[in-house]
Amino acid sequence: MNKTMKNGIYTLANDYVYNQLVALLNSIEINAGENVPVCVIAYNDQIDKVQAEIAKRPNVTLLNDPEIFARWEEFSLKVWESHPTAIQNWQKKGIKKFYRVGENRRYCAFDPESNFEKFIYLDADTLVMQPLDFVFAQLDHYDFVVYDFQYKDPSHIYNLSSPKLLETFSQERINSEIFCSGFYASNRGVFPPAQRDWIISELNTGESDILYMSAPNQSVLNYMRMKNNVSFYNFALNLPTGKATGCSVSSPHFEVKNNLVYDGGNLLTYLHYIGLSSKIFNQVCAGENIDFPYRDLFLHYRYLHEPEQRPKFTTKPKAYDAPPSLGTRIIRKLGLNKK
Repeated sequence: MNKTMKNGIYTLANDYVYNQLVALLNSIEINAGENVPVCVIAYNDQIDKVQAEIAKRPNVTLLNDPEIFARWEEFSLKVWESHPTAIQNWQKKGIKKFYRVGENRRYCAFDPESNFEKFIYLDADTLVMQPLDFVFAQLDHYDFVVYDFQYKDPSHIYNLSSPKLLETFSQERINSEIFCSGFYASNRGVFPPAQRDWIISELNTGESDILYMSAPNQSVLNYMRMKNNVSFYNFALNLPTGKATGCSVSSPHFEVKNNLVYDGGNLLTYLHYIGLSSKIFNQVCAGENIDFPYRDLFLHYRYLHEPEQRPKFTTKPKAYDAPPSLGTRIIRKLGLNKK
């Protein structure tokens, strides 16, 4: 294990999200500080390019500890074994163990043997826009800190059709305490083994029905925090009127100035390319002229240290969400594109 540090940033990555990881690391270096400790958690064993990138950066380390991974994977398996249908449904689709096993490794940040006493977790598809000291400072008062507007849409956190939902949590808590797992800050050790065992026992009473199967780790993390009543702060709900910013690329009104992003004149803390497939980023970096929200910003940070490798587009851009061509639709209908 690496030497314990007080504050640091975690992300989760493998070679498939390499381009996004490089952009994130460069944004942290330029906008948060070149000496901010960052730990990349290995999503799986496909990390050759990730390891080569980390070797170039003195502030970045890799967490690839099978022992830590195993205990959190065992916990997650017990979580989903408590669910009435999840394991069976996933097995029918050929999914082993449970859906998105690799994403489960983000929980390792909470492990008592992890790198940082206080940490911020960021998905690899994010860009940091400013120093994060104010987020770490809030951890002196709360054990869980977030900054997003996910509370406006609980449908990606819990199974809203479950009769168990409002028996488990009040509507008031659902409206104010849920968060997106792409960005959160917490303290190491807030979910010790005894509490995890209790979580499993509570899920086995039937509460597992409220979990949202399509975003398993996000749903479980919200459930764990709310069930354990871990002290919670959301900047989006607490900043003065007119000061809170959005974070999602689905917001078309952000302004980009000097490669920084503003919302109503306020600098974003981070920009999350949520909902965009990693495949799109890889295609663009390979030279395909696919347009997506805030693409130039991504390319700026991705090629910050190697601008000569930035792709030069000569064709008309194609929208990332453009419908398939007639030819493609015909091929799909005839089943000629099966691999």
